[in-house]
Amino acid sequence: MRGKVMLVTGAFGALGVAVVDMAIAEGAQVGAVDFAPRSQGTDGPGRFRQGGIDLSNPAQARQAVDAVVAHFGRLHVLINIAGGFSFEPIAEGDPKTWERLYAINVLTALNASRAAVPHLIASGAGRIVNIGAMGALQAGAGMGPYAASKAGVHRLTEALAAELKGKVTVNAVLPSTIDTPANRAGMPNADFTKWVTGDELAKVILFFASDAASAITGALLPVAGRV
Repeated sequence: MRGKVMLVTGAFGALGVAVVDMAIAEGAQVGAVDFAPRSQGTDGPGRFRQGGIDLSNPAQARQAVDAVVAHFGRLHVLINIAGGFSFEPIAEGDPKTWERLYAINVLTALNASRAAVPHLIASGAGRIVNIGAMGALQAGAGMGPYAASKAGVHRLTEALAAELKGKVTVNAVLPSTIDTPANRAGMPNADFTKWVTGDELAKVILFFASDAASAITGALLPVAGRV
C-alpha cells in the first residue's frame, strides 16, 4: 500500500479503525471520514480525519472527497465501510427502518463513489471496495431491511464495476458476523471464536485495494470466519 492515498468511510468504527491502522502501517496515506462528530484534523503522519459527515447527502460526500484530495493531492482507493444494522421483523416493523438502512448502507456508498470516481480514474490505478454482507445472500427472519439494503450494495458493486471496467476496479467483501465490542454485547451467548475479526477482514479489504488485485472487478467475496 506504500504510496497509495485512501479514503475510508465509517473510519471511526471498529472495522474502520482496523483498516485505517493497517493501511497506514503498510505505508498508505488515509483520509478517515465518519458521521461521528469528531473535528477535522490530523492524527500523526499520513492520517487526515473528518467527522460529522453525512455521506447520504451528495453534497457532503463530495465535500469530504474533495477535502481528502486537497490534503493529499490525489486519491487511489475508496473503501466504503459506512453503514449500519437493524434487526426488525417485517410485519411489526417500521417502514422508516427500511429508508434509514437504505440511506446509510446504499446511499453512503453511492455518493462517496460518485464523488471519488473522477479522482480514482485520474490516478490510473483506482480501486473501490464496498462492504456487503453474507446475510444479504439469503435473508433470515428479522433481517429484511438490513439484507435488502446490503443486497443493494452488492448490485451497486456489480453495476459500477461494469461501468468502470478498464478504469477502476470495484469489488465487495461480504462478512459474516464481525467480532466487535458492539456485536459481543448484542450477542453475549454467541461463540465469538467463530466470527471474523476486524484484522482478518481488513487484510481482505486491503488486498482488493492493492495492485495485486488489478485483474479482479465485480467480485462479491464472502468472508465467513469459522462459521
